[in-house]
Amino acid sequence: MNNDQENRRHFVELLKQFETAMLVTHSAGDQIRARPMAVADIEEDGTVWFISGEDSGKVREIADDEQVSVVCQNDRKAYLSLSARARVTRDRAKIDEVWQESFQVWFPGGQEDPNIALIVARPEQGEYWDHQGFQKIEYLFSAAKAYATGTTPEIEEGEQHGKVTF
Repeated sequence: MNNDQENRRHFVELLKQFETAMLVTHSAGDQIRARPMAVADIEEDGTVWFISGEDSGKVREIADDEQVSVVCQNDRKAYLSLSARARVTRDRAKIDEVWQESFQVWFPGGQEDPNIALIVARPEQGEYWDHQGFQKIEYLFSAAKAYATGTTPEIEEGEQHGKVTF
């Protein structure tokens, strides 16, 4: 596996750890809007699925501008950002596949609620910062060394930090 493939694989592994994400869209007048969303599904290629009300502002915004960002943060352990192209679908089979009981809060009619739509965000580029496990130890060591020497931490590309193109 080459380095690009390994970075993509690592990115998707990190992405799958998140249950929520900030979905960032562009609204009328070029304003940027971000809102927390429950992650409904993540595919092996990094495609992210969200469930939404078809009558929501984010659905209208995606209809006008399909470029979105997905941003995730897990305390101080892992961070990632994903630039993607989004679209809205009402694919009943996919709704049934990703349905979680917790979605009932937003859709009282359950899986058959007529307002349910799916937002699918297909990745174009991503970036991650991974400070978990051994990477956390490496980062803490690098940060302590930087602090003691008056420099900035050295972060290994591909392990603690990486950029990926999908």
